[in-house]
Amino acid sequence: MTDYDYDLFVIGAGSGGVRASRMAAGYGARVAVAEERYLGGTCVNVGCVPKKLLVCASAFADHYREASGFGWTAGQPAFDWGQLIANKNREIERLNGIYRGLLDGAGVELFEGRARLLDPHTVEIDGADGGRLRVTADQVLIAVGSWPDMPTIPGIEYAISSNEAFYLERLPERVVVVGGGYIGVEFAGIFAGLGSQVTLIYRGPLFLRGFDEEIRARLAEEMRSRGIDLRFDCQVESIEGSPGSGDDLLRLHLDDGDTVDCGEVLYATGRRPLVADLGLENCGVALGEQGKIVVDEFSRSNVPNIWAIGDVTDRLNLTPVAIHEAMCLARTLFAGEPTAVDHETVATAVFSQPPLAAVGLTEEEARARHDEVDVYRSRFRPLKLTLTDNQERNLVKLIVERSRGRVLGAHMLGADAPEIIQGLAVAVKMGATKDDFDAAMAIHPTSAEEFVTLR
Repeated sequence: MTDYDYDLFVIGAGSGGVRASRMAAGYGARVAVAEERYLGGTCVNVGCVPKKLLVCASAFADHYREASGFGWTAGQPAFDWGQLIANKNREIERLNGIYRGLLDGAGVELFEGRARLLDPHTVEIDGADGGRLRVTADQVLIAVGSWPDMPTIPGIEYAISSNEAFYLERLPERVVVVGGGYIGVEFAGIFAGLGSQVTLIYRGPLFLRGFDEEIRARLAEEMRSRGIDLRFDCQVESIEGSPGSGDDLLRLHLDDGDTVDCGEVLYATGRRPLVADLGLENCGVALGEQGKIVVDEFSRSNVPNIWAIGDVTDRLNLTPVAIHEAMCLARTLFAGEPTAVDHETVATAVFSQPPLAAVGLTEEEARARHDEVDVYRSRFRPLKLTLTDNQERNLVKLIVERSRGRVLGAHMLGADAPEIIQGLAVAVKMGATKDDFDAAMAIHPTSAEEFVTLR
């Protein structure tokens, strides 16, 4: 134990901060965490969890359309946006309570307020009552995440970010989504599935940069078949109109000379580390591009007792990665087991419609890194759709290093892709070969069996 108030003080109670706090306390450390907004961070409140709930809601449109192929006849379904949002809010409140209980159960002290560093070992917390408290800590962890980054263009005040999208009072009849990352693609599918007319605008030639190009192109085809207007290689120059939801008219002026009218504009063009007013300058913490905290493989900053994990470091911005970084940090600091973070072969998914998921190298990355690569692929119509008019087709790919037969990457576009790739991620992480995949017996009839029957 030290002469400080705490062995570890964590700024930010998102997924990473909460996991680091709990694990450190489990190793016997005296731990406190400060959070100024909501327990669980972006993922629980305005990210992964509510996003997936909205994705599930939007998928019911397909289920209703396909039901008649299986002999079901039902009346015209009605959707209530207000009920969905109210139910979503109730579930998020429940999760907030669970996070609070986890901290309490681990013996972690929670401060609800804005925390900033006065020096490397002193933290000042602004309380909800206007008071201020100063505490000291041997080690400090920054886990404050990131925040939507809105561009500076005329009329940007009329746009919303994903934060506000989760609390819209009404479902817009016409919505424009600007951005081609996870958030933009997922919200385009959500709004379209719930009945909105959707246009997605992206400055590049194809969205979801970093994923396998063939998978990305197939997803674009599927989204267009669902009525989503995809506009690539263009940008919004300005927005004019009156703000608000529903039928209020907004007009977007594009750099290709075209205009698009809508009732809501959602910007999903990136996020920035939330480092403003943390007092990092008081400690000399080095920052990189976009304000990210620069850390080494153990998540240590250039100041020996100050650490950072999660989106604020802008390494690989995924919730499970932040949790992994938290576990490594706790072992390093309090278990006597220096543990470097492993950011290789991380599985991920985009909950688009249809969803895609991947682990390992894309075909393009594999060909750039290895002399000889074999690509196995299969395109097929899922069994569930054969009795319906839905012509959607799945795509699965295995990327294999020819010399050793090692599977370098697995990719899938289609229903249940995230669930299937999660299982394959274990095999790819362990270095499984194509022979290993071939030796596994298929589960028939499934979409997953395609991965072990590719020839």
